[in-house]
Amino acid sequence: MVRMSAEERRESVVRAAMSEFARGGYNGTSTEAIAKRVGVSQPYLFRLFPGKKAIFLAAAERCLDDTRRTFEDASEGLRGEEALHAMADAYTRVIAEEPERLLMQMQMYVAVAAAEQAGDHELGEAVRAGWMRLWDAVHLPLGADAGETTTFMAYGMLINCLVAMGFPPRHRVWEGLYPDARIEGRLEH
Repeated sequence: MVRMSAEERRESVVRAAMSEFARGGYNGTSTEAIAKRVGVSQPYLFRLFPGKKAIFLAAAERCLDDTRRTFEDASEGLRGEEALHAMADAYTRVIAEEPERLLMQMQMYVAVAAAEQAGDHELGEAVRAGWMRLWDAVHLPLGADAGETTTFMAYGMLINCLVAMGFPPRHRVWEGLYPDARIEGRLEH
C-alpha cells in the first residue's frame, strides 16, 4: 500500500471538505464527517489544518480558484462577445457536472454573512478576495467594461440561485438568459 504524503492528504481533505460543506454548510458540517470521508482521524486532520475554519477557508479558496480557472481557460484568446459566450457555456457545464461546486459557492456566501454578523471578518475578507480574482478573470476578456462584467456576474448569480432552488431546465424563469447560459439539456431533473 502506497502512503500518501501530508500534501496529498491535505488535498484529500480539501476535496472532502468541499463536498461536506456544500451539503451541510459551515455550521452543519462536523470535522468528524470530513475526517471520516477522507479516512483519517480527527487528530490527524488537525495536524493538517489548525481547525474547522481553516479547512473551510481552504475549501472556499479552492472553489473560487477552480471557478476562476474555468473562466480563464474558456476565454483564453477570446474577447468580448466570444469570451462571454465561452465563459457562460463553460460555467453552466461546470454547475451541471459538478453541482457541489455550485452548492459550495452558495454555502460560502451564507457563511460569510453569518460570520460577519458575529463579528468575524476573516472569512469574509478571504472570500471577497477570491471573488475579486473571479471578477478580474471575467473583466479583462469582456473588454474591461464594468457594465459587461457586472451583467455577466449577475447572470451567474441568478443561475446559481435558480439551480440551487431546483428550477427545472425548461421552466420559464430560464427564458431571459442568453442561450449559452441556459441549463436546458445540461441538468437531468
